[in-house]
Amino acid sequence: MSDHIFDPHAVLRQVPTGLWINGESVPASSGKTFDVYNPATEEPLVAVADATVDDALRAMDTATTAANDWASTAPRARADILRRTFDLLTERADDVAMLMTLELGRALPDSRAETTYGTEFLRWFAEEAVRINGRLTASPTGVGRVLVSHAPVGLCLAITPWNFPLAMGTRKIGPALAAGNTIIVKPAQETPLTMLALAETFTEAGLPPGVLSVLPTTASRDIATAIITDDRTRKISFTGSTPVGRSLLGQTAERVQRTSMELGGNAPFLVFEDADINAAVEGAFAAKMRNGGEACTAANRFLVQSSVAAEFTTKLVEKMSTVTMGAGYHDGVTLGPLVSAAQRDKVAGLVQTAITDGARLRLGGHIPERRGHFYPATVLDQVDPYAAVTRHEIFGPVAMISTFTTEGEAVNAANSTEFGLASYFYSRDHERCLRVAHALDAGMVGVNRGAISDVAAPFGGVKQSGLGREGGIEGIDEYLSAKYIALN
Repeated sequence: MSDHIFDPHAVLRQVPTGLWINGESVPASSGKTFDVYNPATEEPLVAVADATVDDALRAMDTATTAANDWASTAPRARADILRRTFDLLTERADDVAMLMTLELGRALPDSRAETTYGTEFLRWFAEEAVRINGRLTASPTGVGRVLVSHAPVGLCLAITPWNFPLAMGTRKIGPALAAGNTIIVKPAQETPLTMLALAETFTEAGLPPGVLSVLPTTASRDIATAIITDDRTRKISFTGSTPVGRSLLGQTAERVQRTSMELGGNAPFLVFEDADINAAVEGAFAAKMRNGGEACTAANRFLVQSSVAAEFTTKLVEKMSTVTMGAGYHDGVTLGPLVSAAQRDKVAGLVQTAITDGARLRLGGHIPERRGHFYPATVLDQVDPYAAVTRHEIFGPVAMISTFTTEGEAVNAANSTEFGLASYFYSRDHERCLRVAHALDAGMVGVNRGAISDVAAPFGGVKQSGLGREGGIEGIDEYLSAKYIALN
């Protein structure tokens, strides 16, 4: 399709470009800025303030000053602020979606879906804020009573990734504020604009100064280290790669800080011979192509029973062929560019490695000759389920198909990685559904579903995919400390 002229400034001029500290947009102490780029054009969108360690300490000072008043604020008052922020974002949903598409590149329909999903965390945790319960019970010994209450953990640091600029913030900020904590957010360098707009909206909704700070920076390691090694920090929530998560866990272990880690994934998608193949193809497309494949829950390995592999593959190729690639903000586009040239080149390298190792290319597979970080919808089959390439998280619009003969083979292959975030499978056998769901080594399992994220459900993984849960009734527990009071 031909590109039409698009002026992003109508959206961009509404976004604060300074650091968000003490309830206002301020320049970095160094005066330095860095550019945020449009992945579709490779041109800069806007320059934002580049936080330093001094700025991080300034944010901690304001958070510490605000901490006691915010912790003692009535739960209903905290809930009202979260709800007002939800209402404001809902009113501005089109602008929020366009902003995410500009800085991330993905297609506007995906950004609209994230706007709905991300804002729901604020409504959910507004409701959870008034349901922080304790208990009073008799001691089994008959001596005294056991009183348990819950208190905020303290100052939190949230480190968010680039692939879901709104939702990765709201599902950390929402429970932290609902529980009465102050929080500092370090957004990804590639996509800080949505988080800055979110912080401004919170302030507009009545959040007191100092409770929430946002620090865009090119010095991520220095900023994170400065905050983590400060004794005032009590909780770290990180979403990102497993290697970085391991490093952060090492730092937090020295100070015995609370952590939540949502790390890498390598989700298998199993299709059994008794599955509804048409439904499985639709589910596979949803699980693979959400956010252009740039999602930790994206289906990474397609394991299909041999007797239906040809049918499934043919239909998936047909479905993937319907994708329209282009700048994400153009009408009709369903696949935007990847976030960066490095990400695009990584995806292209994995595809070439698979082909070299014997995979057959059925669709796509070549970087287009056009400006922007584009990579087409791609399908490969005849992939060895234990090939080295299947050990890597693709993070792009690439489906790699392997085959299996027995249920046991499928489950073994699915569980054969160090990751355990999400898994998917399709079958019409109810006994198999229960059996396989329990056998898959993952924190989340989609049974005859290709989309599983839900604000009311606990999001998280096992093995090297992380610690803790976000969302659901479990999500707020990550930001609370239980206190036992022995009563005579």
